[in-house]
Amino acid sequence: MHPWPGSPYPLGADYDGAGTNFALFSQVADQVVLCLVDPSGYEKRIRLPEVDGFVHHG
Repeated sequence: MHPWPGSPYPLGADYDGAGTNFALFSQVADQVVLCLVDPSGYEKRIRLPEVDGFVHHG
C-alpha cells in the first residue's frame, strides 16, 4: 500500500468517496505513522508522506 500525498486540511480523518485523507498537526513530530487495524487484529503501519505547516498528511 502506497499512500497518496493528501491534503493538510481538514484535520483528522476525512473520507471523500475515493479514499480517506488523514491530517495531524504537530510542531514537534519528525514523522507520523498511521496504524490501521482490521477486524482480525492485523495491523498495517503507514508513514504519512507529506508535511505542510506542521501538518502531517496522506
